[in-house]
Amino acid sequence: MDELRRRKVEDELRDEIAGLILRGEVKDPRVGTLVSITRVEVARDASHARVHVSVIGDDSTLEAAAAGLNRAAGFIQGAVGKRLRIRSTPRLVFEADRGIREGFEMTEKLKGLLP
Repeated sequence: MDELRRRKVEDELRDEIAGLILRGEVKDPRVGTLVSITRVEVARDASHARVHVSVIGDDSTLEAAAAGLNRAAGFIQGAVGKRLRIRSTPRLVFEADRGIREGFEMTEKLKGLLP
């Protein structure tokens, strides 16, 4: 799969998965509507995709949301596969993304250094 096509699939996957979460179609109680998809990385052969998620809250909430999404990965993959027009839907693996929180904490530390 060429780079442009892969980027397009990543964007479409991100939008569709976020829509499923926002509409409350993922029934796992650990997955709230405040879970956001930060980025999607599709493998070159499009066999699998790593989906990075973030949530407002502490680490335990983030880990629980990622575990809930991994538990519902089969359902999400099937729902996304019906909406997207691609030959085969990548196998989804959800990972916790702490980058936003760590960036915010770094900004706060830098603000503390200024007079």
